[in-house]
Amino acid sequence: MNKKILLNRWDSSNLFKIILLILDVIVINVSSVFSMMARFSGGIEAVPHVYFNSIFNFAIFNTLVTIAIIYFCRLYGSIWRYASSKEIVYIIMASFISTAVNFVYYFGLAVPIFRSYFPLYFTFLMILTFFTRFSYRAIRTVYRGARFSSEMKNIMIIGAGDAGNLVAREFEMSDHLDAKVRCFIDDNPDKKGLYIQGIKVVGGREEIVNFAQKYNIHEIIIAIPSAKKSTIKPIIEECNKTDCKLKILPGMYQLVTGEVEIAKLKEIEIEDLLGRDPINISSHLLGEYVAEKTVLVTGAGGSIGSELSRQIAANFPRTLIMFDIYENSLYDIQRELENKYPKLNIVTLVGSIRNRSRLENVFQTYRPDIIYHAAAHKHVPLMEDSPREAVKNNVFGTIELCRAADRYEAQKLVLISTDKAVNPTNVMGATKRICEMIIQYYNNRSKTSFVAVRFGNVLGSNGSVIPYFKRQILEGGPVTVTHPEIIRYFMTIPEAVSLVLRAGVNAAGGEIFVLDMGEPVKILDLAKNMIKLSGHELGVDMEIVFTGLRPGEKLYEELLMDEEGLQKTDNDQIYIGKPLEFDEAEFEAKLKRLYRVAYGEKENIKEAVKDIVPTYHYNK
Repeated sequence: MNKKILLNRWDSSNLFKIILLILDVIVINVSSVFSMMARFSGGIEAVPHVYFNSIFNFAIFNTLVTIAIIYFCRLYGSIWRYASSKEIVYIIMASFISTAVNFVYYFGLAVPIFRSYFPLYFTFLMILTFFTRFSYRAIRTVYRGARFSSEMKNIMIIGAGDAGNLVAREFEMSDHLDAKVRCFIDDNPDKKGLYIQGIKVVGGREEIVNFAQKYNIHEIIIAIPSAKKSTIKPIIEECNKTDCKLKILPGMYQLVTGEVEIAKLKEIEIEDLLGRDPINISSHLLGEYVAEKTVLVTGAGGSIGSELSRQIAANFPRTLIMFDIYENSLYDIQRELENKYPKLNIVTLVGSIRNRSRLENVFQTYRPDIIYHAAAHKHVPLMEDSPREAVKNNVFGTIELCRAADRYEAQKLVLISTDKAVNPTNVMGATKRICEMIIQYYNNRSKTSFVAVRFGNVLGSNGSVIPYFKRQILEGGPVTVTHPEIIRYFMTIPEAVSLVLRAGVNAAGGEIFVLDMGEPVKILDLAKNMIKLSGHELGVDMEIVFTGLRPGEKLYEELLMDEEGLQKTDNDQIYIGKPLEFDEAEFEAKLKRLYRVAYGEKENIKEAVKDIVPTYHYNK
């Protein structure tokens, strides 16, 4: 920091303390004089001379001792614009101790004084000290109120609890926030009409739009850090009916640690709009499962694979093997985990799951106990243009991995699948459906347990819609949506990984695990909310453009086929879909044909895929 700034701060701080010291000298002696005047109901001339001499002779000693008392009670070190009830207690304590010193002096040395002097002195000293400390705060409040109308933003706080009180106080006290809180909103009817920091609680969420207009609100702050996302969602929807910018207070742990400041209010994230609380899987289950095991993660550099690696590493397996063909992202996760877990045995390998000899070498060298298979081509439009590559990587790469797991008797292999595998309309989804069938096929003939995990779109993953929308908004728009009616299920990366890990822990083999992801989200609404929450006005600052469904894209995704049953697990948000029956000998023959078509670079690849997946529908 600049030395000049530090010097200025030092000068300002010490000048304020000197002013307080001078005021305290005056207050101490004035309190003694006022006590005499109050007792004898008149001016100084009405005070008996003997009492006046007693106080005059004690004045210097009393002043020095009381100044020392005030110092040790921290009344020179407090920042008075942030003063609270604790500072008031310190003032009362200092006044009481000073009065006690006076009592000991006068009665101990038999110095003439009237008995009512002590309560009067205590009262005057306390009131005048309080006045000198808090007058700055009062003057500042009046000054802020005087300049409010033309210079400040109007703020509405939702949540009239402890967090809301802290936010309002920070706005009132901070020099860096040109804003004024005009009203509180709270659904508790008992709080309606009450005041916090002099600000009225005007009503519940149904009053948001009304009072946003009445007070010309510029910004709404949701200060309910302990509330679930399912509670926050309808409040946000109500706020979106206004033109106000929205912000949300961070989590409750930041209140406990004292980190809550207005500067740390975060912009509302799109995850807050999904209306579903995050799924938490008990980490001790995973810890017990991977302990002293060698775990292989394929596609470890991708969104899901890297999070799998993080959560597995946090539970200290014997060895973590991260395998991916793309070395850049693999290097990033390697550095991250090596820095965080320096004692963990991490093996980072570059290679393709399609390369049989490479997999043979990996399995022979490291003998993995558990395999999490996240390596895949997943981008729907790109795979429509390169369907043979989707088949080679997703289908035959999975077969090579399953063969190696079977040959080297791994305990379990968990496949990452997708809701696009259900009644697929694109090559990527169809190949994933074939992968699920491969898992079932190998599970029926191997000592290794093979399972699949199926979930929807992952928030923040590479190629997902939300980072795409964010980038378009940052570039000034327009935001492109393929169709006004398109809907999708969403989940967070940690949730997806929790589901995958849970499948690995409890699966017996052959299952397809499915997550109950709540209500699907309309992509158009998602785009509108993201524009709104970025501070833009739809139709004024930014437009939404419809581009039409891309090749292979559905209006909606499904999580289960009609034929699949649904079985509950001990987690009420995780289900098991019963695998479909199929002729395995016929499946083998069709896979051989698919191999010839894919590696022969023939044009009828989609027909060969449909031959295996009858529910696959595509445009010829």
